[in-house]
Amino acid sequence: MLEGFKKGINLGGWLSQGKLTKEHLDTFITEEDIERIKEMGCDHLRLPVDFENIYDEKEKKEREIGYHYIDLCLQWCKKHGLNVVLDLHKAPGYSFDDKNYSSSFFENEELKELFLDIWDKLSKKYAAYQNMMMFEMLNEVTDYSYLESWNELALRCIQVIRKNCPTVKILYGGVGYSSVKTVKWNAKPTDKNIVYNIHCYEPMAFTHQGAYWMEKMPLNFKISYPLPDKEYRKIASICPSVTNGTLGKTEDAIKLLKKPNFFIDLFKEAVDYAKENGVELYCGEYGVIDRADLVSTLVWMMQINEAFEHYQIGRALWSYKKMDFGLIDDHYADIYDEMVKYL
Repeated sequence: MLEGFKKGINLGGWLSQGKLTKEHLDTFITEEDIERIKEMGCDHLRLPVDFENIYDEKEKKEREIGYHYIDLCLQWCKKHGLNVVLDLHKAPGYSFDDKNYSSSFFENEELKELFLDIWDKLSKKYAAYQNMMMFEMLNEVTDYSYLESWNELALRCIQVIRKNCPTVKILYGGVGYSSVKTVKWNAKPTDKNIVYNIHCYEPMAFTHQGAYWMEKMPLNFKISYPLPDKEYRKIASICPSVTNGTLGKTEDAIKLLKKPNFFIDLFKEAVDYAKENGVELYCGEYGVIDRADLVSTLVWMMQINEAFEHYQIGRALWSYKKMDFGLIDDHYADIYDEMVKYL
């Protein structure tokens, strides 16, 4: 397992998918939150950053406000003994949740050069912290059609970072929203400090039930876990996006989900590919939406934790607060202690 990156949590909603105001940035996360994360037994956190906080797309110049808060976070984490995954959650011309905005990123050399310039700046600025950090090049590359272009760009990005940070761990996620099933298509690692990265919200029908951002997902949809076959077939017919490339077709998914702990089977191929290439596997996001029932949520958490421990996979829960998944929010209060135990 990655030393210093065994159990973590995401700071979603602060420097990513949050308001670009000083009031929000000053109050959403404070040093007290970093202390609390350490008290949870975490050894690291994942810090998602949208480029808007560090780069003005219209003016084509850097915005120092974002760097100020990254600096603060790193200072707090160093003080309290936490490591940090610095995640570029959104890049100029690319966002995992906006296909129209992202349509030309992988064909536009100007946008790709800007992406590389951002990582050149980040890796230079935080080179002194490389022993307590991992760099996540880009959050959730979506379409399978981007595979070849993304692999090529990822290798270029690794070269840029390596000029400034020879030993920092670099997280490399695959297409299909960093699916565990696409790790086998990642380019071969160029050195031992590359880490293959997955995100896991399977089965989506459970972890994203009632999610307003899921296409055709009924807002009042509810389902328990383990998933009842009938209800799974029903939601799969209504909302095809819950049966994605990770679990495959509906009947294949049902067959897999019937296993005592389907995560053990689900992760094996990626674990084997990482071992074959002499690198570690890490899970940068996993979690359950705050619309799911608590009993089912705890069962899901126990099972995925068992798989993480079985394969010695480091991970970071999505998310610390708010964002429809917030661990410290009221929804999870009755099972909070158990949730923390199974991070």
